[in-house]
Amino acid sequence: MDFALSEDQEAFRQVARDFAAAEMAPHARDWDAGSVFPEETLRAAAALGFGGVYVREDVGGSGLTRLDAAVIFEELAQGCVSTTAYISIHNMAAWMIDAYGHEDLRRRYVPDLCAMETFASYCLTEAGAGSDAASLRTRAVRDGNSWVINGAKAFISGGGRSDVYVVMARTGGEGARGISCFVVDKDTPGLSFGAQEKKLGWKSQPTAVVDFDNVRIPAENMVGEEGQGFRIAMAGLDGGRLNIAACSLGGAQFCLDRTISYMGDRKQFGQAIKDFQALRFRIADYATELEAARLMVRRAAVAVGEKDPRATTLAAMAKRFATDVGFEVVNGCLQLHGGYGYLNDHPIERVLRDVRVHQILEGTNEIMRVIVSRDLLGA
Repeated sequence: MDFALSEDQEAFRQVARDFAAAEMAPHARDWDAGSVFPEETLRAAAALGFGGVYVREDVGGSGLTRLDAAVIFEELAQGCVSTTAYISIHNMAAWMIDAYGHEDLRRRYVPDLCAMETFASYCLTEAGAGSDAASLRTRAVRDGNSWVINGAKAFISGGGRSDVYVVMARTGGEGARGISCFVVDKDTPGLSFGAQEKKLGWKSQPTAVVDFDNVRIPAENMVGEEGQGFRIAMAGLDGGRLNIAACSLGGAQFCLDRTISYMGDRKQFGQAIKDFQALRFRIADYATELEAARLMVRRAAVAVGEKDPRATTLAAMAKRFATDVGFEVVNGCLQLHGGYGYLNDHPIERVLRDVRVHQILEGTNEIMRVIVSRDLLGA
């Protein structure tokens, strides 16, 4: 085992770190306060190759590995967790078209997605189909050379703003095998959007219901084969879980670094609070848990990239552990800041709000436990 990053990985890690510090961190507070979707910043990130990190190079992607992506997303999240999480979702949608779409579909959609000239959303969840995603009701019916889609998707990141929607819809019977995957353009007649959701965090990315009312799309906009949609969706989520885990690590590391600095400056009872043993031990525990989570995420990233038979289980383990640890570390850092941590003047409360949802999306952490336990004990 070699735990060191390669020279190339260290190089793009530094590029991501510099971009996060210069182009994201100074604006993150305003993006959060104003619910601003920072399109130009996203396109600047794409110019560095972050719009299609693990998309193939022949359609404009960077052609990097899942491990590379985990390193990049962790660094970007130190600038703005919410915005980085959207970049992760966009990457997942672009990759699904690249990995499973036919050649014409790849070349029609993926280059603009990699440049973030167009933005993408991933549409799986429904009001009645969250953790039980295979029970989704949105339906697509074949009509000549078209598919006609009816239904609604809930909690869609980029909903109402994204140009491209990667949609899971039922084309057959009940269960996972009856689901197919489609690409739908924003300007397709019958596609509409609910009001923007008012959220605890993730305010730099829009979130809305996506409604389909007799939305007619060309038959060639199917991704993969009929009935393959649920497998495509789950393959996308293996990587998405790693990316969100990496975002939690980045947000937590950012807060830990600030807290260590703060503890050297803050004095109580005649000494810096970094000199109190109880608080020193807490910092030691936070750093240890983050390092353990980082190793889990990177191990799982290698497994997903190499299509290891246990990749899904390892990704679920890493997502559960890293997002739980990330939230606990950020919450602990807020506590160590005392009342100041609760104020908007300090960024920790924003990071806390942003990382909390990571324990819910891309499969709740309870579902991660279901995946792991099924692997260990059987269905």
